[in-house]
Amino acid sequence: MMLPLPTRPLGALQRVLLVALLTPVVLIAATASIPALIVLPFLPGGTDRAVLLLTTFTSYATALLTNSRPDP
Repeated sequence: MMLPLPTRPLGALQRVLLVALLTPVVLIAATASIPALIVLPFLPGGTDRAVLLLTTFTSYATALLTNSRPDP
């Protein structure tokens, strides 16, 4: 007979694991894009691409942190 586990601690554990697994991925991708962010502003249309790249990383970080908050 299996005892039911409370869902609240499992939800919190799931959020912790999700942030722990995805944060390094986002940081590695952001670090890998630093050379592009240095070079892109000097290329034609590069400023728009650099802004798009930064906007994308900002939205990834926002989604990661916003969606990992525990429910009140």
